[in-house]
Amino acid sequence: MYKIISSFLFLFFISCTNMDSNIQINKVYASIETEPVESSGDTADDPCIWVHPKDPSLSLVIGTDKDENYAGLRVYDLTGKEIFKTENGKMNNVDIRYGFVLGSEKIDIVTAGERTSNTLAIFKVDIENRSLVNIAAREIKLGISVYGSCMYKNVNTNDIYAVVNDKKGNVEQYLLNDNGQGLVDATLVRTLKLPSQLEGCVADDILGHLYIGEEEKGIWKFGANPSDGNQGLLIDEMGSHLTADVEGLTIYYSGDSTGYLIASSQGNNSYAIYKREGDNSYIGQFAIADGKVIDGVSDTDGIDVCNLNLNDQFQNGFFIVQDGVNDIGNQSFKIVPWESIANSFNPSLKMNNTWDHR
Repeated sequence: MYKIISSFLFLFFISCTNMDSNIQINKVYASIETEPVESSGDTADDPCIWVHPKDPSLSLVIGTDKDENYAGLRVYDLTGKEIFKTENGKMNNVDIRYGFVLGSEKIDIVTAGERTSNTLAIFKVDIENRSLVNIAAREIKLGISVYGSCMYKNVNTNDIYAVVNDKKGNVEQYLLNDNGQGLVDATLVRTLKLPSQLEGCVADDILGHLYIGEEEKGIWKFGANPSDGNQGLLIDEMGSHLTADVEGLTIYYSGDSTGYLIASSQGNNSYAIYKREGDNSYIGQFAIADGKVIDGVSDTDGIDVCNLNLNDQFQNGFFIVQDGVNDIGNQSFKIVPWESIANSFNPSLKMNNTWDHR
């Protein structure tokens, strides 16, 4: 009964939103959902995707759990099965970058904002075991009460940064560095200030942009490098495209300078798509509705997307979201094949499953 009622309200809400704003919201369906997190309430938050360097079918989803009792990171395979977890504090947002030089090797590095101790958590992906290894050189205390976080890699210098923000509009950017003993430290290199609560953020490594979601205002665009200053551009605000809160942000790469910026418009359970290039002009919107087996998605916090061919089911990559209300129990993450989203638009969105931004 709950699923029937919630589905009706979900579709009714989409219909009303369309009538009010004259914005079409395309419907797509999830094909995979991860195992639910261990506790009830608003505990899952944000995912990122790790692509295996040799066998893409062994790629992983890394999700956060901010529950007091089971807090940490959750690692899932492409069927949604949990295969590894950490238990080291309330993880809110997580991100990953490839090719960090640590000693004599290149590693894939994962950072997360850890709210229990207000620190920056740092891990590397253990490729053989498909697990995470803590490589933080120390307890990296942050100067703000961390809420959201993301990462940026300058492809010209190979410098990798962690960006954290808080509920008061503060942003801190940290340069990650090898401490010479096989571990990673972080140095504060820039601060930014916005008017109100932040969380979602994403960086365009190729074009050098940093996007930050001010939850009740809109999406800001800054230069991603520490030398780029503190002047931002509001590329879209609450209105016909976004309904507060703006939450997760992610980038679909279809080439060096093309692709899409995607935002979670939490207030109307949809996702807004903008051009990656130029002035980030608005393209359209979609929602994940109830399917025959997997229920629809609402109240989404974090999102991520991958363009690469991962396996037979995800030959053009996939889009993954946190589902705030799961019909079979606690919160989970749900996966939609990218071609389902791309083909729901007219003209279709771009697909490029060979362009590898690693």
